[in-house]
Amino acid sequence: MRKTLQLLPLSLCIALALPAMAAEEQEDWSLCPVGDAVPPFEDAPATDATAADRPNAPTDIEGGSLSRESDGENIVVQDNVRLSRGDQFLHTDVLSYNEESGQYVAEGGVRYQDSGMRILAERAEGDQNADRHSIQDLQYQLTERRGNGGAERIDLHGAQGSLVGSTYTTCDPDDQQWQLKAQRIDIDTEEGMAVARNAVVKIHDVPILYVPWFMFPIDDRRRTGLLYPSISMSGRNGLDWKQPIYLNLAPNYDATLTPRIMSERGAMIGTEFRWLYPGGRGEFYGEWMPHDKLPGSEPDRYLRDDNGNPIAGATLPEDDRGLLRLKANHNLGDWFGGRWQARANLGWVSDTHYLDDFSNSLFGRSSYQMTSTIGLYGRGRYWDAGLMADHQQLTDYTVPERNLRYDRLPRANFNWSQPFGNWFEAGLSAEAVQFRHDVRDEGSRLDFKPYISMPLEGASWFLRPTLAWRYTSYGLDANLADSIATDRAKAFADETGGTVTPDLIARFRNDSPSRSLPIASLDAGVYFDRSTTIRGERYLHTLEPRIYYLNAPYRDQSDLPRFDTTAMTYSWGQLFRDNRYTGADRQTDANQLTTALTTRLISEDDGRERLSASIGQIQYFDDVRTTLGGERPIEQGKSAWIADVSVSPSDRWNINVGYQWDPKFRGEDLASLRLRYLIGEAGVVNLGYRYRRNPTTREDLLEQVDFSFLYPIDHNWSVVGRYYYSLLDDKLLESIAGVQWESCCLAVRLVARRYVRNRDGDLDDSLRLEFELKGLGSAGQKTERELRRAILGYDRDDLYLVPPSLITDDNVDSSPDPIL
Repeated sequence: MRKTLQLLPLSLCIALALPAMAAEEQEDWSLCPVGDAVPPFEDAPATDATAADRPNAPTDIEGGSLSRESDGENIVVQDNVRLSRGDQFLHTDVLSYNEESGQYVAEGGVRYQDSGMRILAERAEGDQNADRHSIQDLQYQLTERRGNGGAERIDLHGAQGSLVGSTYTTCDPDDQQWQLKAQRIDIDTEEGMAVARNAVVKIHDVPILYVPWFMFPIDDRRRTGLLYPSISMSGRNGLDWKQPIYLNLAPNYDATLTPRIMSERGAMIGTEFRWLYPGGRGEFYGEWMPHDKLPGSEPDRYLRDDNGNPIAGATLPEDDRGLLRLKANHNLGDWFGGRWQARANLGWVSDTHYLDDFSNSLFGRSSYQMTSTIGLYGRGRYWDAGLMADHQQLTDYTVPERNLRYDRLPRANFNWSQPFGNWFEAGLSAEAVQFRHDVRDEGSRLDFKPYISMPLEGASWFLRPTLAWRYTSYGLDANLADSIATDRAKAFADETGGTVTPDLIARFRNDSPSRSLPIASLDAGVYFDRSTTIRGERYLHTLEPRIYYLNAPYRDQSDLPRFDTTAMTYSWGQLFRDNRYTGADRQTDANQLTTALTTRLISEDDGRERLSASIGQIQYFDDVRTTLGGERPIEQGKSAWIADVSVSPSDRWNINVGYQWDPKFRGEDLASLRLRYLIGEAGVVNLGYRYRRNPTTREDLLEQVDFSFLYPIDHNWSVVGRYYYSLLDDKLLESIAGVQWESCCLAVRLVARRYVRNRDGDLDDSLRLEFELKGLGSAGQKTERELRRAILGYDRDDLYLVPPSLITDDNVDSSPDPIL
């Protein structure tokens, strides 16, 4: 049987060259000119075949002339030889092939093309029987991803291969701003690994990185090995080097070890373990530092308070510093008409200074506690339920242990809401909690709130009357019951002019207090709309008046503890809530009416909202007597006006303004401005201002200004910056200044940053230089994610994200630093 000449495994040869080290991330090639190191072959046959179709595809050979002197001699095909097999195409001037020995030689204008690349070579030869192949002096162009390069020689023997003098770049062939070259690469396709020797990265012919030996994968299989390091420098850490080591343990779980060296502080190790199975997934993260030099270099921050006085029992947290975090979920299946899942989110830090010392962002220092939660959660069509427990750990050395939130061990909740016919809806919210604390008095709480509503609505109106009943009961330990009774007795004695006696305290003592009251509300609104024309553009103009009436009788709640309840910040959403407190420890009394008005301009051409303006106010018909902590009762009359305006006069401008003005004090409680302007295709300018005052004490809470920008100088150069400043404290919070140069295939960023390094307000400086070789990776500390966080719109895909609040929530993720 005559043997068939198979096409040379050229695609395999080139795929195993340096392009195999290319990064898999999606890059922005918008700056890249269209250019090919190897132009398309016009004489190649059109085909839809892929690499997977090759084994079963026949080989077709066409040539100007064919000759063979006798049996056993070489078959010589010359003059425009063309071979095709599936998606492969090969052209050469002369092809000599011996079907008995399997040896072949292709010479003169060797051209190869498949679905992934195109190749030009001077000569190819080999032995098909021995599976040996050699290609000399070649150029290649990748087609499935950006990349081109060449090699002096490629040698293959079965699954083993070598590349000599191989190069790779993603730049245009006429403007190769960077190039990666290796003297030799040895390849093993069965193992999927390659070893490069004497590899050099050049930028404009200037070597910037030399690696004498390294191993890397050549296919998509996960393998144990080194990942890209992270290198930075700062005043606090010195030279900071992280070297991740990936461990491929099994198809469904893996791990990453990250040794870290900080020249000013010492060495630490981090580990991440991930697992995945049909019923769930999870992730464990931990880091440990045997000895940290930082506390010893500034001991007063750890051993003395703000007044310079020694802190009793304080020690330097120098040894065994670390963090642990576990996130996992497991699907339990269908029970009781709903799907159930077990979830855990657990965290731990070694000391209260840890987040402050190891975080590089303001966000990481804003949390004063770390929350760990574990529980069972179920959800059905009309209900959801949970049985859980959470634990709080103090992470802020400036906050006393007593201010830490209660642990809820355990907590059970159930919520149900279901329509009945077309007229009614009924529902229930219930919660049972056991509150635990190391230094505070403890207790339990049961909260029960059923309701019935009549949601009436039409195309241009809605009317929703609701009647609810709230019952809350407690079980208090003896110390908490005594403490509340003593406080109530003192308040009674101050009011009546009497004295506090044991009998008076006993009179007020109640270890199982409760509260019960009805809550009625009416929410109604109307939608008016019309078509209008403004400056030649047609808009849908809406007018949306809304009223919300709330009535709840007063109940004396001074005998109730305060476990997890705080007063809500006065905002637009609070105008339409039936309680101004979070948690169940207080239920506001009310006889009040909210009136609000919203108007919008919606473009009829593209549906975009060009204007949204809202204003609202609460009219209190009676004094609101329910208070919490140091609050004062709300007097009869009108609340502060709330106004919110969002304007987009064009696709480039967006302006948001919020304002609260209290007519009683004739002053503003809040003023905020956020302005954004888009420059060209990539630039952006942001300006933010926020001021807030305590509506009760009239003290200023914050006043901050935030200015950030990305300004493109031309299509390559741009400058970035941020200035985030507290006007109230006269203190810089963060400043960033940088310059970046970006082209088709190369990006260089130089970013200087000054930021608050700890809760004492000390500043840290850092300087970062990053080279990004598009399609390969980056060297230096990554700066892009930090710039996206600091400059809203740095990446145009982030424009529609909700901007970060300038008032930080303490209930944050347990990660020590979600930014870096």
